Amino acid sequence: MASIIWTSKNEEKDIIFLVVVFIGLAGIAAGFYLTHQDTGASVEVTVDGAIYGTYPLDVDKEIPIQKDGKTTNLLVIKDGKADVTEADCPDKLCVHQKAISKTNETIVCLPNKVVVQVIGTGESELDSIAR
Repeated sequence: MASIIWTSKNEEKDIIFLVVVFIGLAGIAAGFYLTHQDTGASVEVTVDGAIYGTYPLDVDKEIPIQKDGKTTNLLVIKDGKADVTEADCPDKLCVHQKAISKTNETIVCLPNKVVVQVIGTGESELDSIAR
């Protein structure tokens, strides 16, 4: 009977150890993914699914986005990041999204059908450290 109790306690410890190791590895992988994405070279703006323009992230600029002759959103590119700072939509969710700079990050304004997406092959943070 003593050997059965000893075995089950060891199995519990093994399971707990494996769970802790798995959680640790998942955390490391998530941290690596989040911190080592490629920095984008430019942003592409689409309105109603059509390309409105492509703008480099390394040039500070304010871009008024117009639809039907009226400015609906203001895109600001500053310090290598793109941010929608103004919008005429009622919810202004696009204004509250964080500035973007990594490849495939997006800002979406559904009411105005505006999508801002980081594109291109900028230099990854790993490349800049390795140089």
